Amino acid sequence: MGSGPSDVSSGAALPMAIKVLIAGGFGVGKTTLVGAVSEIRPMRTEEIITEASVGVDDTSGIEAKTTTTVAMDFGRITINDEVVLYLFGTPGQDRFWFVWDELSMGAVGAVVLADTRRLAASFPSIDYFERRGTPFIVAVNCFDDAPRYQSEDVKLALNLDPDVPLVLCDARLPTSGREVLITLMEHAMRKAEPALS
Repeated sequence: MGSGPSDVSSGAALPMAIKVLIAGGFGVGKTTLVGAVSEIRPMRTEEIITEASVGVDDTSGIEAKTTTTVAMDFGRITINDEVVLYLFGTPGQDRFWFVWDELSMGAVGAVVLADTRRLAASFPSIDYFERRGTPFIVAVNCFDDAPRYQSEDVKLALNLDPDVPLVLCDARLPTSGREVLITLMEHAMRKAEPALS
């Protein structure tokens, strides 16, 4: 029987588990991003959008959306033998925000996924992580039909602190999603340096 880096019986050290949140408004691509980068089949809690959500969930700009996350998405990506990222995608609608406190416990950082067609939907996530002091970055998911803006203009529109990174991405592409996660991890390490020294 072969042994791997997480084979406890061989005496090998377990990799460090790092928890990362993927947050943002309803329909910004959180489930897509988790699925694109996860090396395992992601766990999803998607349900079909029903008539009960009419007047409750704002689907303007995303009328073709037929499902929604009601608890979380979960995926995993191995960085190397020592580090594994566990990705938790949060639900986007405010009626499911009660699970955010549970999901965010122990998170090293967060990605706030944004859509320029509905930029205001990013504010609750940004406010949440600012209040908690959780390191976060903003990743603008460049939908095919979304208007394109310069990164600095989007940062200004979102009223981001100068040290909060903003990147452009395509949540469908694994390489783009990995770049987002690398940016987040670099930012989280910079934020942690003063506390460690």
